[in-house]
Amino acid sequence: MSRIAAVQMTSGGSLDSNLQQAAALIAQAVEQGSELLVLPEYFAYHGCRDIAEIARNERDASGPARQFLARMARQHSVWLVGGTIPVAVDPETGGDNRAAASCFVVNPQGEEVACYQKIHLFDVDVDDARGSYRESDDYCHGSEAVVVDTPLGKLGLTVCYDLRFPELYRHLAGAGAEILLVPSAFTTATGESHWELLLRARAVENLCYVVGANMGDRFHEKRPTWGGSAIIDPWGVVLSDMAEGPGVVSADINLNYLRKLRQKMPVHEHRRFSVVKTSD
Repeated sequence: MSRIAAVQMTSGGSLDSNLQQAAALIAQAVEQGSELLVLPEYFAYHGCRDIAEIARNERDASGPARQFLARMARQHSVWLVGGTIPVAVDPETGGDNRAAASCFVVNPQGEEVACYQKIHLFDVDVDDARGSYRESDDYCHGSEAVVVDTPLGKLGLTVCYDLRFPELYRHLAGAGAEILLVPSAFTTATGESHWELLLRARAVENLCYVVGANMGDRFHEKRPTWGGSAIIDPWGVVLSDMAEGPGVVSADINLNYLRKLRQKMPVHEHRRFSVVKTSD
């Protein structure tokens, strides 16, 4: 049995203010006994405009947000999952001046042990104050699914819009993931209808715990985000959640319970369908 937490934030355009808010909420989660903490997408830079410059500053572990994650993990001796940070991509490895939306996993010694680059980018039109989102203007697609083995369980890393693509989660579960992490900045317009529904669906169909850490500023004039951060068990039960505003949701997870469910209902072994590409 271990305790995990989803940190919900209302980040703005100031890096310093965002990191101060994150530090206070991390301390709150640690006081609740949490050993694994998940920050929301864009936790440090939500509302900041010059993504290219930010990404250059975060190119390596000396970047301000990456240093912050390392310092917090060491200070509190916890596993910390840093939402996303824009990181410059080396042109020699296929970069084109756009950033990678990078989700770092930091161990209690402050070491970056894994990084997932967001695969599905939010290029959609939404009925809210902003109307149009084109994430690919600033970011390039990631291409690799990531599962991280930790003493608390095997973590499957995803981000926000990934939540709408169940094949990614099936792949992660097939690779051994037991806890699926979803740091997000899910919009109010879509979140009200789909956020909890999708979190619970990903939990049930994969028999995994799911941790959704969302931004929670529902009435922001330009970028309203739904909140609703939640921890879901493998049977689809909401163990802990909150509505809007900054805060922490935490819950105990029991991997023995998860493994018993998988023994009773071995959905991963029962799969009969695969897609075979055929020529025209």
